[in-house]
Amino acid sequence: VQLQASGGGLVQAGGSLRLSCTSSGHTFSNYAIGWFRQAPGKEREFVAACSRGGGRTFYADSVRGRFTITRDNAKDTVYLQLNGLKPEDTAVYYCAADDYLYGSSAVADYDYWGQGTLVTVSS
Repeated sequence: VQLQASGGGLVQAGGSLRLSCTSSGHTFSNYAIGWFRQAPGKEREFVAACSRGGGRTFYADSVRGRFTITRDNAKDTVYLQLNGLKPEDTAVYYCAADDYLYGSSAVADYDYWGQGTLVTVSS
């Protein structure tokens, strides 16, 4: 499956963005989707994930209550709504696909990755 993340940009602290992850090449609903991020000089870290049908979601502690992951399988798209952004949220955000039903917080569990979209939060 091919994934493409979009929607990043420059926003002030406290602002919002909505990231999109679109898919092509395989049946999108066969995959759980995760969002990860990587800041300069740091390892890639888990942000959020949702199950194949979107009914089960889970989040990193650092974003819970501020970010929301949803999916629309009819559009082969997963969204990540980012609210209450902080400068420490600045990173390249990646979406990834996992053929396990519920998804995972582990980078190694994901088989397919998009190219990433940059989110920059100014203070």
